[in-house]
Amino acid sequence: MAEKSGWNPSSYDLSNHGIKNLNQSFWNLTSGELYEHAVRRGEGLIAHLGPLVVLTGQHTGRSPNDKFIVREASSEKHVWWGKVNRAIEQAKFDNLLNRMLKHLEGKDVYVQDCFAGADTEYRIPIRVVTEYAWHSLFARNMFVRPDWETQAGTHVPEFTVINAPNCLADPETDGTSSSTFILMDFGRKLILIGGTSYAGEIKKSIFTLLNYLLPLRGVLSMHCSANIGAEGDTAIFFGLSGTGKTTLSADPERKLIGDDEHGWSDRGVFNFEGGCYAKVINLSAEAEPDIYACTRRFGTVLENVVMDTVTRRLDLSNGMLTENTRAAYPLSHIANFEPSGMGGHPKNIIMLTADAFGVLPPISKLTPEQAMYHFISGYTAKVAGTEKGLTKDPQATFSTCFGAPFMVHHPGVYAELLKEKIAGHKADCWLVNTGWSGGPYGEGQRMKIAYTRAMVRAALDGRLTGMTTEPDPIFGVHVPTSCPDVPSEVLKPRKTWKDTNAYDEKASHLARLFRENFEQFASGVSDEVRASGPK
Repeated sequence: MAEKSGWNPSSYDLSNHGIKNLNQSFWNLTSGELYEHAVRRGEGLIAHLGPLVVLTGQHTGRSPNDKFIVREASSEKHVWWGKVNRAIEQAKFDNLLNRMLKHLEGKDVYVQDCFAGADTEYRIPIRVVTEYAWHSLFARNMFVRPDWETQAGTHVPEFTVINAPNCLADPETDGTSSSTFILMDFGRKLILIGGTSYAGEIKKSIFTLLNYLLPLRGVLSMHCSANIGAEGDTAIFFGLSGTGKTTLSADPERKLIGDDEHGWSDRGVFNFEGGCYAKVINLSAEAEPDIYACTRRFGTVLENVVMDTVTRRLDLSNGMLTENTRAAYPLSHIANFEPSGMGGHPKNIIMLTADAFGVLPPISKLTPEQAMYHFISGYTAKVAGTEKGLTKDPQATFSTCFGAPFMVHHPGVYAELLKEKIAGHKADCWLVNTGWSGGPYGEGQRMKIAYTRAMVRAALDGRLTGMTTEPDPIFGVHVPTSCPDVPSEVLKPRKTWKDTNAYDEKASHLARLFRENFEQFASGVSDEVRASGPK
């Protein structure tokens, strides 16, 4: 029997997962202990003021083409099989599991027993078993911690993640796309991660798990941030990278519930996580003071951030290793956060897009059907500089439910839940364009952040609710005729263009892209939702 040490190891031993013949297992180690292990093992270095800096090797982001779900009886009928949810045979999973178990024999492993979900009614007990100490620190930061003195000793995980970056797949025999693999078996309640050191795979595999489990219990799982106002009013913010989700939800006048993953149950909104996993490339103290401060704190894990190994000073503007530099830190590092991780039913739902074509209104009110349509569409536009290989012309991006890589059910399942929640709790829904005004990218200007903040605050505090609106002739959304602290002409994008014919042409082009993208979802939604898109 391998030696066990750490904080109150659970009586539900690793042998229950088939893990045996270890050298030593370390359970629920504190941040300080995990720092010592990581540095001693050569996994990372301590930077100025205390964050732990690690490198993830060739994988500096997620590997979506390496993710598979076992096709098995208990879950098969619920999964929306296709490009995102690709099937793998049970036998292939079992072979890789056996190889991983053999790989771990004779080694040290790190165990964190945690929960996924702040709401005790819906949280899932999980276990994360890792080959690296810093991955254990990542899990400790990102998930909800139990009371280790009273709970850890009897913790029984419902699902377990086994993460062994040095265990590789053989695509020829294992049926994988490469030597990297992220495998989910909902029947065996196991998640296997191998061939990659990128810690985001741990976080997103649990998010994918909750996206499968919670809708079956009537809970809407969401890729969104959430905050709560002084009056107890909750708001949620959907949005893809670059749309301003983190910036707009981090409001000094409102408490942050969470920055990325939430559930909406019959009890209200709750955070799935106990921490944040923020992108930190070009981060500045002026633009993002809270997140910037976290890059200078003990307990934060910094992935692929460039550091001077002599002075231990960070260079957050250096993307030499990747543009996807990341910081993982507990929510308690943020001064203005909601400790419970919970809020009431949302009073407002904000869907963010950065429309680089410059044709969507900067803010508009959505009917419940329109909210479903735009939720399923998950639109934004990428421009040159955001990804390698992009041309100077904007490229429309659609990510269903604002989180396509992590959605297990048909998008219509999540959209119907959203519709029920909106109707049941009379939430106001808004589409906010943080993109371009006065023309497309290259001709117009990015919407002023001061205007966007003014519009969002007016929506959240109710000042926009009673305003007169007019339907947009192409997109059908309802545009306020005025908004406090925002020039009226800014609200109507066509009026900001010098060439209105060019606006009409570009708007029609985007409307067509919306319709073409939505065809793949049409069979799974109602006639009313299908009719709610651009004309």
